[in-house]
Amino acid sequence: MMKKIAILLPVCALLAAAVWGFAAGDAGDPLASLSYLNGTFAEAVEKQVEKRLDASDAALLESGGSGEGSSVSAATWMEKRMKQEDSLTGYTGTSVMLLAGGVQVTYSGSAVVDVTTGTVVPSGAALTAKHRYMVAEDTSAAFTVTTKTAVVDYQGDHAFSASNTTDYNAMAAALKTLHLFKGSFTGYGEGFDLEAAPTRLQALIMFIRVLGEEEQALAWTGTIPFTDIARGSDAEKYVGYAYSMGYTNGYSATQFKPAGAVNAYQYTEFVLRAMGYSSAANTNLGDTLFRAEEAGVLTAGEAAMLQQDKFLRAELVYISYYALEAELPDGSQTLGDLLCDKGVFTKREYRDAENMVTSWRL
Repeated sequence: MMKKIAILLPVCALLAAAVWGFAAGDAGDPLASLSYLNGTFAEAVEKQVEKRLDASDAALLESGGSGEGSSVSAATWMEKRMKQEDSLTGYTGTSVMLLAGGVQVTYSGSAVVDVTTGTVVPSGAALTAKHRYMVAEDTSAAFTVTTKTAVVDYQGDHAFSASNTTDYNAMAAALKTLHLFKGSFTGYGEGFDLEAAPTRLQALIMFIRVLGEEEQALAWTGTIPFTDIARGSDAEKYVGYAYSMGYTNGYSATQFKPAGAVNAYQYTEFVLRAMGYSSAANTNLGDTLFRAEEAGVLTAGEAAMLQQDKFLRAELVYISYYALEAELPDGSQTLGDLLCDKGVFTKREYRDAENMVTSWRL
């Protein structure tokens, strides 16, 4: 606790002096370089921290150090997934780094500094991914998500404000609970990569999981005609299984294009096939969203959104999550009930997953 308090105070004091040097610079002509901020500046902060820790830990502890208002303090870098219109408010000394998605900063007071470029950013500016931003002396800054999802790192005094917008993050976590969405090897944002466009291979794997046939796919042995799939890989098993079952025809006779882009029509068609509303024989996808709406897999609002928005993994998660609520063609049960019967997940896991998502459908 004493380190948490002691770290913030010297940072605030040094920022007060540093901002005067930044104020005249801009992105084209920064007055403070990255080497200065990470070298001389950081060394000065560290020396001040150690000096104060040795001399006045007790006094610092008595002074509070909890930040402004009802904020809390993070002594080390923390990570958080956020959704559109969620906001992180940072106070003097707070650092923020955008890892994925879009965030806009607005503030009142002295300045917010882009430490990576050594410049002051204007209020209302969009953050640049992987840049470190620091809130200056006597400043309160709101970092607000402008995209459907975002991932941020933060350190220092802060407070979060949650919006009531669609929670794609919660849907991804729910699908992970149901063993339907496992994410990638990305080292942040739980590996969800909701801000990225899905590939054809990722969409196919999700399709197989929604079918409840992943175990069968990973046990598949055989040969495939596609030369762009690595032999002996899990990708070969997924693609080979789907091809042998007639779920996919590939991109051409010899190529699958695993890293190729997939759009909302193509993935929704996969889901309709998984539920028995369509088959691989149907190659006309122009009315796919309409057929999904008729089948109760999509609402009119969701179909409209998918027609106009860029198709990201966030939308793939959205379609997959709500497809679980849709009835199968014979009306006997929902897709979620079917997967539960197949042993893909338990009823307890299904209830837990449903409790994770509290936002409304579009």
